[in-house]
Amino acid sequence: MDDDPVKTGLDGLTALVGRAGQSGRGPAPVEKWEPEFCGDLDMEIRRDGTWFYMGTPIGRQALVNLFATVLRKDEDGKTYLVTPVEKIGIRVEDAHFVAVEMNAHEEDGQQVLTFRTNIGELVEAGKHNPLRFEKVAKNDGVKPYLLVRGRLEALLARPVMYELISHGEEIEVDGEKMFCVQSRGEIFPIMDASELERLAR
Repeated sequence: MDDDPVKTGLDGLTALVGRAGQSGRGPAPVEKWEPEFCGDLDMEIRRDGTWFYMGTPIGRQALVNLFATVLRKDEDGKTYLVTPVEKIGIRVEDAHFVAVEMNAHEEDGQQVLTFRTNIGELVEAGKHNPLRFEKVAKNDGVKPYLLVRGRLEALLARPVMYELISHGEEIEVDGEKMFCVQSRGEIFPIMDASELERLAR
């Protein structure tokens, strides 16, 4: 008999998610499921992308990948693990994922930016997966996010952000000169070009 409550609880949770039938088959159709809310779970996704359960890091990447298939962020701003029969709340410190790698290539005369997340999902920035940049007041910087699916976002890791910036250019947006990046024909403003010039001094 296993007396470790963390392991026992995690095994039960794994079985719960496994019953959703998505292991190894990509994200589940969580937007179509409307089960009853079953309470909150002591699970958290930290800023660096590490998942914790009852204060202990989940060391098995396969488990993290499995749980990520049933993640959903609702209109209330909260994040849940959702199966056809249960909806359980979890905590997210910053973003749901971390973009750990980026590739830039040209296709049909357009730049295409593709990102790999810490759970192995590949996401092309574009109309349906936009990039957004949140201002950070304390250091005049920005935090870059990529929409992965639904309302779930990935925070770009610092090296990925630097690589992204290297593909930036000045573009006029609504009459203002902005420093932007492009992907699949979509323009994503990072900051005002004059502001970037000021910070570069």
